[in-house]
Amino acid sequence: MKTRKLGKSGPDVSMLGLGCMGMTGIYGEANETESIATIHRSIELGANLIVTSDAYGAGTNEELVGRAIKGKRNQVMLATKFGNMGMGGFKLPEGMSGGHPGYVPLACEASLKRLGVEVIDLYGLHRVDSKVPIEDTVGAMKKLVEQGKVRHLALSEAGAATLRRANKVHPIVALETEYSLWSRDVEREILPACRELGVSLMAYSPLGRGFLTATIKTLDALQQKDRRRDHPRFNPDNLKNNVGLLQPLEAVAAAHKSTAAQIALAWVLAQGGDIVPIPGTKRRNYLEQNLAAAQIVLSAAEVAQLAKAFPPGIASGTRYPEKQLAGLGI
Repeated sequence: MKTRKLGKSGPDVSMLGLGCMGMTGIYGEANETESIATIHRSIELGANLIVTSDAYGAGTNEELVGRAIKGKRNQVMLATKFGNMGMGGFKLPEGMSGGHPGYVPLACEASLKRLGVEVIDLYGLHRVDSKVPIEDTVGAMKKLVEQGKVRHLALSEAGAATLRRANKVHPIVALETEYSLWSRDVEREILPACRELGVSLMAYSPLGRGFLTATIKTLDALQQKDRRRDHPRFNPDNLKNNVGLLQPLEAVAAAHKSTAAQIALAWVLAQGGDIVPIPGTKRRNYLEQNLAAAQIVLSAAEVAQLAKAFPPGIASGTRYPEKQLAGLGI
């Protein structure tokens, strides 16, 4: 697996990482044995960037990752996040919010314990706290670097102006945000800001929460407990419209004798060497298919063809439910 560098001062990581959110029952039933086997297989194949958050399963995802990497710590670039209080379910100390500088060290210590490690390679603010100046939050995160508990800093779903302010306090090596053929909003302001500052983009949901695999064409493809059923783009009417977008993607996949998912990942990889997609899966067979996308080289014509077929804003439905939209791009 080839590598890409995170930011100006960050580490070299595998050009494709592994997102672990779905391993904790968020997209259907959990299977810990297969999930741990998937993390092990990712490491074996050289995809060493393993991404979690304290918000996934209220810490249980970090615990699972911790069990999976035990004895393999030196083979892993470990990324986790804090501060997504709406999803995490943690009780905060009185007077604090997710980005409060007093909460930052508490969150970090809890993550270190759950992960079973002494240092986190990439520590990110999962959602910007509108109640706290970003300088205060990142200032507290900087202290973790100075104390040797964290090696590099990241933000998730931050706006361009916030990213610039944060980077003045301490170098931000990566911005984790949604980016795919289906979600290209970052191209307007956020990706240019990243490039201006020398910040890499860690693209989560590069398969459009599974839509770009071309296997979710009706809601019947999703289990009853699958959280995507609450997402507007998977609303039956919206989904019907969105499925109509897939034909060009499937045509390019057929030409390469590959899957639609592999072409969707290859397209994201083709957007620049400063972009690291982190597709999530809890199954080894899908992991292996995803990582094989690193070997696919799309022609300039194919990249342009797909971009034309999926222009920004083409998807029916917002990428998050209304309640969660307010926490994005702050």
